[in-house]
Amino acid sequence: MTTQSTNPEPQTNQPLAELSRAGVAVWLDDLSRELVQSGSLAGLVRDRSVVGVTSNPTIFASALSKGDRYSDQVAALAADGADVDRTVFEVTTQDVREACDVLRPVYDDTRGQDGRVSLEVDPRLARDTAKTEASARQLWAAVDRPNLLIKIPATVEGLPAISTAISEGISVNVTLIFSLDRYRAVMNAFLTGLEQAREKGLDLSGIHSVASFFVSRVDTNVNAKLDALDGADADEVAGLRSKAGLANARLAFQAYEEVFSSPRWKVLAEAGANAQRPLWASTGVKDKDLPDTLYVAGLVTDGTVNTMPGATLEAFADHGEVTGDTVRGTYEESSELFDHLERLGVSYEQVVEELEAEGLQKFDASWAELGQTVQGELDRASSGARSDA
Repeated sequence: MTTQSTNPEPQTNQPLAELSRAGVAVWLDDLSRELVQSGSLAGLVRDRSVVGVTSNPTIFASALSKGDRYSDQVAALAADGADVDRTVFEVTTQDVREACDVLRPVYDDTRGQDGRVSLEVDPRLARDTAKTEASARQLWAAVDRPNLLIKIPATVEGLPAISTAISEGISVNVTLIFSLDRYRAVMNAFLTGLEQAREKGLDLSGIHSVASFFVSRVDTNVNAKLDALDGADADEVAGLRSKAGLANARLAFQAYEEVFSSPRWKVLAEAGANAQRPLWASTGVKDKDLPDTLYVAGLVTDGTVNTMPGATLEAFADHGEVTGDTVRGTYEESSELFDHLERLGVSYEQVVEELEAEGLQKFDASWAELGQTVQGELDRASSGARSDA
């Protein structure tokens, strides 16, 4: 008599597995000590095809405010007289270090392409090249894991910092990219860094990078401008809503294909360099009237990364569909969309400038939120220590 197991082995989710087979690396936009230490992250790697993790200050602030897995470390830091900045540094680098260890087998299996965990430089430094470079070095040394990515914002001041980090063998996740022109500048900074690394005699095969191109925020901004148009045809406006985000990302991929088929790139590739993959960020749908998998299903093409909030990951796991490549072959249509928007008075340059400024403000606000959360934890730890005394 055969007894059926009541606890069958978990199976890899099919929609996410199909996405992975289509060449899209599935990354999770979330990180907490609970996620790592409970085994949940390892479960996502096993069952949800997750091969990377991105983090940001808001994510860390949320993690710190829940549960007690940080209590002992924060109490020890408080007893040692640590201030907010030191505590943030110690807490976040430990979380990222432990996540890197969980993902190390993926890193080894993919020869360093995936199994990556991203950690952001202090966003207050986004307009200071030298301090961004110093922060990148400090974080890289503190985490001390080869599968780390240091997040550097794609501000004008961030571009030389990207080159410097890459030239020193530091793998980088370039974040906060909205503009196609800025994306081309990011790719140039990456290639410049590789050329400098080669001149120093570094092994280019060990240097990796992704470029995080933000998607949903573009639609939020453009939709608001469309809604504010006076005298525009309602049907015309409706036909343009919530299409700019995908179109912008698709044109970014066209730029990627151009740069990474150039003679300049081929020289570096022959020296062992890895291409800087496009990473689709801000892929959680903000308009409830849209399909919740829009920014995943609409950006399927080989050689890309999609980092998803947990809700988006689970939505795709539940009802996502891979219908083939949804990026290549869309460039003319995508370009025409922006021409149409310009004719109506929606300026692309204004959109991307506003989005970068707003993004930097959000970075600063999330860092302040993290600092306030940490200060509260330090205060509670110190109060508890006094009570025990």
